Amino acid sequence: MIYTVTFNPAIDYVVKCGKIEMGAVNRLENGEIFFGGKGINVSLILAELGIPSKALGFVAGFTGDAIEKGVSQNGITCDFVHLDSGFSRINIKLRSGLPTETELNGQGPEIPENKLNELFSRLDSLSDGDTLVLAGSIPASLSPDIYEKILARISNKNIKTVVDASGKLLLNVLKYKPFLIKPNNFELGEIFGTVVDTPGKAAEYALKLKEMGAVNVLVSMAEKGAVLVDEHKKIHTAEAYCGTVKNTVGAGDSMVAGFIAGCEKEGYSYAMKLGTACGGATAFSDGLAAAKDIYALLGEV
Repeated sequence: MIYTVTFNPAIDYVVKCGKIEMGAVNRLENGEIFFGGKGINVSLILAELGIPSKALGFVAGFTGDAIEKGVSQNGITCDFVHLDSGFSRINIKLRSGLPTETELNGQGPEIPENKLNELFSRLDSLSDGDTLVLAGSIPASLSPDIYEKILARISNKNIKTVVDASGKLLLNVLKYKPFLIKPNNFELGEIFGTVVDTPGKAAEYALKLKEMGAVNVLVSMAEKGAVLVDEHKKIHTAEAYCGTVKNTVGAGDSMVAGFIAGCEKEGYSYAMKLGTACGGATAFSDGLAAAKDIYALLGEV
């Protein structure tokens, strides 16, 4: 079974409008609501690919109830820890006709120690052969080494771990040899204090992360495609698909889901193709990609 953990689930309110005038009333052209958070996004794309997963994490308040209901309606088994106070965050994604998207991301609720222990109890039930995906930011109430603590807790089992995070949250887990990490090229550059703007540089610094403990390092580079340094130090590259980018939310999560699914079915070469197709299909959609759009792109390879 594949388990995804989202510490900070969210309702994403994606709105479109014309030119924004500060200090005035601005009318929206339309708005859509999506239920997400990086781990949940991975589960949603896995479901599109026909692969079951269980979504773990924390929800709170009426927004948390809506997230759990919305995710469940997509055929995903949820086993969230319910917090007694606060509410799950609402993120506003503002698209105003500009090349870039403006995001207003809310703060997550405080997670007390007893509720964190509830999550640990759920993770203790994982078995050899399971896959655990840790993705995204964490609320300010938690220690920045929380991912490290989770990997340490399950280190006595043969569990594949996938970590999609940045900075110390990512670096702290490398000693536990995660099966896959997926920084983007900007996050990779920040780690090493440099600019990673070509596939060659991505491969160079991905190799350094592999030497620090990661089994596989997948670097997403938006319109420049993706680079994988696999467990055998073989370098794989994938070009980005051509299309009109409508959405920047969830493309990296979609790539992670596609890569995991591809590994389950075949191997690293196919995983790269499927992961890139999933990321591209989400970028070309208003929300997360549908299966038909993923396989349509995959047919172009």
